[in-house]
Amino acid sequence: MKDFGGYFDLENKIKEKEKLQEEASSPNFWDDTKRARKVSKRLTFLENIIKKFHELKNRYDDLKELAMLAEDDEDMQAELQEMVPALKKEVEQIELENMLSGEDDDKNAILSIHPGAGGTESQDWAEMLLRMYTRWIDKNDYEYKELNFMKGEEAGIKDVTLEVKGEYAYGYLKAEAGIHRLVRISPFDSNQRRHTSFASVFVYPEIDDTIEVEIDENDLRIDTYRASGAGGQHVNKTESAIRITHEPTGIKVQCQNERSQHKNKETAMKLLKARIYQRKKEEREKERNKMENNKKDIAWGNQIRSYVFHPYRKIKDHRTNLEEGNVDAVMDGDIDKFIKTFLLQNQNNKE
Repeated sequence: MKDFGGYFDLENKIKEKEKLQEEASSPNFWDDTKRARKVSKRLTFLENIIKKFHELKNRYDDLKELAMLAEDDEDMQAELQEMVPALKKEVEQIELENMLSGEDDDKNAILSIHPGAGGTESQDWAEMLLRMYTRWIDKNDYEYKELNFMKGEEAGIKDVTLEVKGEYAYGYLKAEAGIHRLVRISPFDSNQRRHTSFASVFVYPEIDDTIEVEIDENDLRIDTYRASGAGGQHVNKTESAIRITHEPTGIKVQCQNERSQHKNKETAMKLLKARIYQRKKEEREKERNKMENNKKDIAWGNQIRSYVFHPYRKIKDHRTNLEEGNVDAVMDGDIDKFIKTFLLQNQNNKE
């Protein structure tokens, strides 16, 4: 078992905690309610993870001593064989939580999927990705709600946006932002030819009351239209669907899932604030593998991950070079390996 806490940076976390505790002890601390909530939330995170670290470190030290005593004791060695994997799993979990210590990582996520060029092929691929993510959401005991859904004309989807609720939902799902490429024998081609399809995934942190995003109403163009689709909850006979364009940035959002125009506008504004906040955050941080890369054409050469169904079956993440041969498991939502490898690589790049 490797040396304990390789990615933890305990000293800096303790310094940060002490600094925030000093700020929280100020008599004027609650004058700025939003700042106070943000500081309190961060303090709780730091206190919990530092406490977990110390608990696991003590158990690790105990195991090291036990290992020295167990050299000639087969029963004790057998006990160690059971204890070490359990501790290793907990260490990996705390290291993962440490990687999800960004200012927005603990927030809910807004996830959007858009098919690339290719009509029905790409729209079907977008729906396959939607199924993959909803399966992952269910497996992690998260909750999701469709904020916008546009059905494809023949198959698949033209556009979908989900609100994903759960602890660290954004921290995990941000690893999925980018262009996803599919290679397969097309079920829509009577000649059974191989096709390549693309879809883009966008992920934003949900805006909460600790974050202010100022939007000038004069910068907005608001259009109404009739919802479209195959029927059911996605269709109505009035112009209740809303499209909002933020003209300074060119960002467009839309919502048609609610029957009320007021509710659709409220949801669309929520999406707009999240996208503007993410845009400003990425411009400020200037980090790789974020929106700047996502703006590339949804086409060949820009994908973060390839899903090959033919002539062989393999999924490869081009950022980490991680490959997985169990395609069916991945498409059923087993994507944790890709997410964790990406987060670990990002953490290593920061050090």
